[in-house]
Amino acid sequence: MGLKKKLKPKKTLRIIGYVLGTILIIIIGFIIFYFYERYQLTELGYTVKASDEILKKFKKSYVMEIGENKTLNAAFESSDYKEKYLDNYSKIKYQPHKHLIKNINTLIKRKYNNNEISMILSHGTDEDVTEFAKRKQVAYLEEFFTFDYAKIKNYDRYLAYMNETGEDEENTIIQVNIDLDKEPYKDPVITDDYSCKVLVTKHRKLKDGYKPKDLITIPQEYVKGEEKVKGERVAWQNLKRMIDDAKKEGMEILVNSAYRSYEDQVEIYNEYKGLYGDEYVAKYVSTPGFSEHQTGYGFDLASAKANVFSTTKEYEWTIQNSSKYGFVHRYPTSSEEITGFSNESWHFRYVGKKIATYVYENKLVYDEYFAMFLDKESN
Repeated sequence: MGLKKKLKPKKTLRIIGYVLGTILIIIIGFIIFYFYERYQLTELGYTVKASDEILKKFKKSYVMEIGENKTLNAAFESSDYKEKYLDNYSKIKYQPHKHLIKNINTLIKRKYNNNEISMILSHGTDEDVTEFAKRKQVAYLEEFFTFDYAKIKNYDRYLAYMNETGEDEENTIIQVNIDLDKEPYKDPVITDDYSCKVLVTKHRKLKDGYKPKDLITIPQEYVKGEEKVKGERVAWQNLKRMIDDAKKEGMEILVNSAYRSYEDQVEIYNEYKGLYGDEYVAKYVSTPGFSEHQTGYGFDLASAKANVFSTTKEYEWTIQNSSKYGFVHRYPTSSEEITGFSNESWHFRYVGKKIATYVYENKLVYDEYFAMFLDKESN
C-alpha cells in the first residue's frame, strides 16, 4: 500500500503568516488611528471617557467643530445623554452639578430655551435645580434671574414678597435673600464665620459658643469710661488708626463699647427690657446670639466732648471717613426696614476697606452688600 504525498508545510505556514500579519497590521493601524482620534479630542479638553463615547457615537466631526465644551463633555460622560438634545447641550452653560444632564433633559421637556436653562442652572445647587425642574414652566424667569445673586430655590418667595410689598425685582431679591420675608428671630441661619465678612442680623444667628479668635484689650486712653473694652485685633488696629488720624484734625473720638460675650448680651437685653419694655429692645437691642458686638467687629463710638454722638463734628467726620479705614455705618436711618434696627449713629462695623468703600459709595447697608456679593450659600 503506497503512502499519500504530504503538502509542503512551509508554503502553508507562509500563507497563514501573511494572513495573520495583514490582520495584525490592520488591527495595529486601527488602534493607532483610534488613539490618535481620541488624542485629538483629549487635547481639545474632553476626558478619555467622553472621547470614547464621542467616537463610539461617530460625533467627532461635530465636536471638533464646536471645540471645547464642558457641557458636551458631561453629556457624553452621562448615562442620561440623549442624541436629540445634542445641539442643546452644546449651547447650555456648564455647571458642576451631579445631575446636570438629567436636569437639562427635564428642563428642555418643560419648554425652557437654552438661555433660560443656563440661567436656571447658574442660580442654584444641584439639589435646588433638581427640585425646580419638577415643576411646570414658570413665568417671570428673566425678571428675577438676570441678577447674579438671585436664587432659584427662592422663586416662590420672590413672587409672594413682590406681590405683598410692591418692591421691584432687584429689591425683592435682596430682601428675600436676607430673609426679610420671615419673622425676626424665627428659624434663623446659623453662622460660624469668624471673618470680618460675617453677617449677623435678626435672621442670622451666631453658633452657640461663638467667640472671636483674636480679641485684644483696647488701651484705656481710647475708651470712654472706666470699663475694660475688647475688640478683634485687626478691626481695632484699623479703628485706632482712624481715631489717631481724626485727632490730627481736632476730633476726639472714643470707644464706648465693643466686644460683648453672649452672657454680656443677655444681661444688657434683660436690663433694657426691664427698663423700657419689649418695643424698645425690638428696635434697639439685639437678642443674645444675634448681636454684632459678639463678633468683636462692632464698635460703639462716642465723642469726648459730648454725650449725643449724632450732634457732633466727630460723627460727621466718621460718616465721611470711616470707609477709608474699613468701617461701615451699620444702622443708618435710611435703612431701618433692611437692618431691622432703628438708627444707631454710634455703631460702626469693620468689614475691610474694599467692602466698606463700595457700601459707602453706593449708599448701601452691609446686609445688601452681603446678599449681592458674599452669600454663596446656594450657589
